Amino acid sequence: MIRKFVGTVAAALALIAGLWLMIAPFALGTQPENADWTDPTLSEFFTGLGVAVVGLVGVAAFVAAIHEELVTRGLVTVRERRPEPEPEPAPAAPQVSSAELAGLLAPLVEALREDLNNNPSRTGEHRQNGLVRVEENR
Repeated sequence: MIRKFVGTVAAALALIAGLWLMIAPFALGTQPENADWTDPTLSEFFTGLGVAVVGLVGVAAFVAAIHEELVTRGLVTVRERRPEPEPEPAPAAPQVSSAELAGLLAPLVEALREDLNNNPSRTGEHRQNGLVRVEENR
């Protein structure tokens, strides 16, 4: 088990070293600003990229090996993936027949009709309430 931890640390150090190689020409000022990359910059950058990729793969492999070792020893339990239960369909709203709907709306229709018949705006006057004021001289 200790070998796997050492391997993980070594791979992580390789990853860090690769990242440093990639940024070193810019951080140390060996690459001139606003200029094409020089040959040493290209060499360091792509070498660092390769080392970083190998380090990343090493870290992933060693972490997977450590996980497998912990599962083997019984220190970590593997959860089984259960299929997601299908959501239950929502119950449909109760259907109202057109006769029931007409019965519910009849008082509203009668109140609107009465309001329209008694509305003073038909005579040219404007109704004013506390919320809305109508300017008559526009």
